[in-house]
Amino acid sequence: MSGRAATRLAWALAALALALLASGALISFRDVGLSVFVVALALTFSVVGALIASRHPGNAIGWIFLGVAVATGLGGLAGSYAERWVGGRGGSQALGEMAAWYANLNWIPFILVPCTFLLLLFPDGRLPTRRWRWVAWCAGTGIVGVFVTTGLLPGPFEDYPQLENPYGIESALLDPLTGLAFLALVIGIAGSSASLLVRFRRARGELRHQIKWLALAGATAGLIVPIASAGSELWGPTATNVASMLGVLSLPLAAAIAILRHRLYDIDVVINRTLVYGALTAILGGTYLALVVLAGLAVGESDLAIAGSTLAVAALFRPARARIQAGVDRRFYRRRYDAQRTLEDFTARLRDQVDLTALSRDLSGVVSETLQPAHVTLWLRERP
Repeated sequence: MSGRAATRLAWALAALALALLASGALISFRDVGLSVFVVALALTFSVVGALIASRHPGNAIGWIFLGVAVATGLGGLAGSYAERWVGGRGGSQALGEMAAWYANLNWIPFILVPCTFLLLLFPDGRLPTRRWRWVAWCAGTGIVGVFVTTGLLPGPFEDYPQLENPYGIESALLDPLTGLAFLALVIGIAGSSASLLVRFRRARGELRHQIKWLALAGATAGLIVPIASAGSELWGPTATNVASMLGVLSLPLAAAIAILRHRLYDIDVVINRTLVYGALTAILGGTYLALVVLAGLAVGESDLAIAGSTLAVAALFRPARARIQAGVDRRFYRRRYDAQRTLEDFTARLRDQVDLTALSRDLSGVVSETLQPAHVTLWLRERP
């Protein structure tokens, strides 16, 4: 396929995904949190997929993202139609049941595909070696198996409990087939994650930075989504959907930065800030909670206890951030930490140094130790 044809096909698929989503919005407006979630998914996957597929037609990841976008747009349309039909606002019963059936399965493409094939094929759209083909087969078989067995499960739909699955079957084979599908899926997810680790260990230079972006996004999604789901009863479905959306969307966005190489080498700064402010948030949040509880036990529940705890946490912010930043640099960015310490020691010696020859030698040594250039030359301008 030529580059121009690939570009046209990529943007056509992206437009199809958004058109399906817009059609669903015209049919029925669903829950606000869920609508924002579906719109953000379809928009992100379609735009990112079109950009990657149009610029790198041979990279399968772009086409996978476009497929996920179309499936998500179709799921939005199906959900809207099903809700319209269930609400008694007209429509065909056969289409309404089919739409509800697909809307109940719509989570599979945008959850399971990025968890398997994105990791397995990242960043060039190819397997690490031919030996990893069995992982791809397990992932594909697991995804299709989960889709089919879940779609054939008898009983009411999870999203539409007033409807019975019209395609459900009572069979003794359904449970073992479901178990085999989940087993193949688990093998596919574990193998895909292992393939990315193998790539990272063998990677050098640019490829290593690309994998860092995806690893950071995966870690973000792996933390946010379970925490949001576990605490859904505490902060409500809207906050849970928004948090889950941010976690899932971090994967295509990180893949786009890595594959398109836009601000690729900023990853170390992003990881550094994530570690620092993530630890700072956890520490200050725990400290605030402990102070509020202790103050409440001491003086009873009052605005004074809350205000005092807030002021104490605010006073701890800067020194805690400095200590955490130093700890992160010392543990994960040792070269940068050593260079900073060398510069600080040189600055301290500079205030007392009066011998120009010794100063020149010391300056050359500091430059060599921190920047590690191939050659250092110091030129001093003579007085006129």
